[in-house]
Amino acid sequence: MRLLGYTRVSTQAQDAALQFDALLSAGVQKRDIFSDVTSGAKSVATRPGMSHLLDYAQAGDVVVVWRIDRLGRSLLDVLSTVDELRARGIEVRSISDGIDPTTSTGRLMLGLLATLAEYERELISERVTAGIAAAKERGALFGRPTVDREVVSQKLEVVAAERAKGRTAAQAAGLVGWSRATYYRHQQEVERTALIQKPRSQQESAAPMRRGKPALRTSGGGRARRVRFGG
Repeated sequence: MRLLGYTRVSTQAQDAALQFDALLSAGVQKRDIFSDVTSGAKSVATRPGMSHLLDYAQAGDVVVVWRIDRLGRSLLDVLSTVDELRARGIEVRSISDGIDPTTSTGRLMLGLLATLAEYERELISERVTAGIAAAKERGALFGRPTVDREVVSQKLEVVAAERAKGRTAAQAAGLVGWSRATYYRHQQEVERTALIQKPRSQQESAAPMRRGKPALRTSGGGRARRVRFGG
């Protein structure tokens, strides 16, 4: 088991000497201390010091911090960091908070932190769900905005007229605030809707006649003669 230290300060103006001294007094070797000068708002993956620590640490190691809040800015961030470390088999020890995985009290504290993390996630989920429900009651719409078919039809007419004048699809679509891809998408949707609404008999009559091998038709004398369809 190795003791690996971690320090974090938010700005260069802050001094991490107090944290270093505490870690050295706790038995951490100076070469095994990893540091970050960054806001706690950044996730674990984006902190270079913590990333290097995770690459270096092995299952069974213990990450030692001066205070548990050095692992993150908010409670949920701290708890998430502890969860990620423990998922890798790495324990966490906080000198000032008395969190030590080698003692029964320390293990109890870590268990409470895990419970708090789950509780905080559930609260966030409930707040989001309640917020969405309240917004829907006020008439807020979620998802992709609805399309006004009449407006789309008018814009398609403008684009068609401009293309007849020699403009490219991209140029004509740009005149009505569309991209070339948007124009083609709306055009295909209109054609698809028109095909669905057309009676089946008209669909069959409008379908092009297939070209294939000549069919064989038997004449009155019993001899077969070839008959071509479709031209």
